[in-house]
Amino acid sequence: MNEVSRYIARQLFWSTVIVSLVMTGLLWLFVSVKAVESIINRGLSLKLFMILTGLQLPNFLVQVVPIAFFIAVLFVYGRLNTDREITVLRAAGMSPLALAKPVIVLGLAFTLFGYVLTLWATPKSYKMFREMQWDIRYSISKVLLKEGVFNTISDKITVYIHERSGESELNGLLVHDSRDKQKPATVIAERGAMVQTPSGARVLMFDGSRQVIDSNTGKLSILYFDRYSFDLGGAVNKPKLRFREARERPVEELLNLKKSDVGNPKDYGKFITEAHQRMALPVNALGFALIAYLFVMFGDYSRRGQLAKMIGASALFVGLQVLDLSLINLTAKNLGLIPAIYAAAAGPALLAFLLLIVQPGPRLFARRGKLPAPAAAA
Repeated sequence: MNEVSRYIARQLFWSTVIVSLVMTGLLWLFVSVKAVESIINRGLSLKLFMILTGLQLPNFLVQVVPIAFFIAVLFVYGRLNTDREITVLRAAGMSPLALAKPVIVLGLAFTLFGYVLTLWATPKSYKMFREMQWDIRYSISKVLLKEGVFNTISDKITVYIHERSGESELNGLLVHDSRDKQKPATVIAERGAMVQTPSGARVLMFDGSRQVIDSNTGKLSILYFDRYSFDLGGAVNKPKLRFREARERPVEELLNLKKSDVGNPKDYGKFITEAHQRMALPVNALGFALIAYLFVMFGDYSRRGQLAKMIGASALFVGLQVLDLSLINLTAKNLGLIPAIYAAAAGPALLAFLLLIVQPGPRLFARRGKLPAPAAAA
């Protein structure tokens, strides 16, 4: 690229980065607000919370980068046009195709980045997210017992802690265990600790008593202890297998799926559509950017600004997004529409390339011409 193209490319790149960071931050904030419920109700640590929300960032970037690049092209070329820099470059002999070179180069780079996300990073990170979510749901060791409230571990075990000191040390414990319906037990201890053993989570208690009532005789028996280990390993019924969603499976696995591999045969189309969507979606980064470029370059320079052009480009952009979503939903029900997904993704880019090369009509792009003469001094 020449110096002019590098100048425009730098502005496009940094504008895209800034818009991407802002949009990703807003999406991350939205997800974080929803995840706060897990922190409050499940007692998750801040570190685990940050990891869980961070694993969703690749999925955000797949959607955000094409939109951010579209906005960057509208902003940068719109400003260049408003400042009459485009007019100067056109008068110097640069064609619309030459001016579009930074858009094409960066568009191809962002498309490649999108394929890295959709084919590798997104399914890998989402699989890790689902596994951690599964572990938190069924692993007592990942749940921090909160002080001053009755923690319902399951429908048969309730734990009360008067005070916590440190991450695992507990003071003033009361545990009610009704797993044995004939002999429900209540354990009271002055202090204890939450530990993880090979057989599962346990609460070690010191200086307390265990009270058991025989439901048949109504007799109460009390056992005083210096040290007692309470097993939480079987408190939660954890399923043996976890069904993996379409988003956490690699493309090659999705394309080779059989209906018997899907939990519900009616969802088979969603899994196949997910694979083709991942292979088509990254092309939007180039197609959307070229649409923005064509609208900004369309027609002659106007002193009234670029508002009408930007509104037109935005309307077409929204229309294409709606079309993509509609095709995905329709294709999941009718796999014969799979080619339409690729046509909708590649169509804008191919049409834009054709217009840049052929340039039909004398007024399609801002015309080359001499710069306006300066006004005479009064």
